[in-house]
Amino acid sequence: MSETVEKEIQAIKAVLTALEPLPEPARHSVLDYVLKRLNITLAEQRVVPSQAARPGSAPSGHPGVASRAGPSTPPGPSSFHIEELKNEKKPRSANEMAALVAYYLGNIAPADQRKNTINTQDIETYFKIAKFPLPEQIRVTLQNARNAGYFDSAGEGEYRLNAVGHNLVVHNMPRGDTAGKKPRKGKRPRSAGTKKRSK
Repeated sequence: MSETVEKEIQAIKAVLTALEPLPEPARHSVLDYVLKRLNITLAEQRVVPSQAARPGSAPSGHPGVASRAGPSTPPGPSSFHIEELKNEKKPRSANEMAALVAYYLGNIAPADQRKNTINTQDIETYFKIAKFPLPEQIRVTLQNARNAGYFDSAGEGEYRLNAVGHNLVVHNMPRGDTAGKKPRKGKRPRSAGTKKRSK
């Protein structure tokens, strides 16, 4: 057996060892990220069956997908990674990032990874993939985001992005540097009738 073949087998074993403990959606995301990072383009294996009839098309109406697709970006929904969405939308808190993860999984992720609700495991997995800092208490992240008004409880530890969370991601992110700051009040000019008369 050649040295090259042995290295290939070792690499395959290492990849399998790393991916086996992960849930299926996380496996897809990790593989997609690695392929993109190494500039590896697979032919028909990466095409989702539901999109085989329209290769190269990106989902419409999602922030950044249509505008960023170009000659240097491989076409298809799987080419728009959650880290790109994070970099574009610039969430400023774990609550905002949780809403972004839910939006990504519900609308932009490859079809076989999409889901209408998210849980704590999704938060941990996609925060890591997107390279967003993990909160100290991951288990309460979705509860805090719900309390902020972005989610509705869906039962059994699952949460569903509501209209407030959807609008946050689509219309209000990234937030401007001046968001939340009150405009500085200028001095009111003294009217002529209030001027003191000199005796």
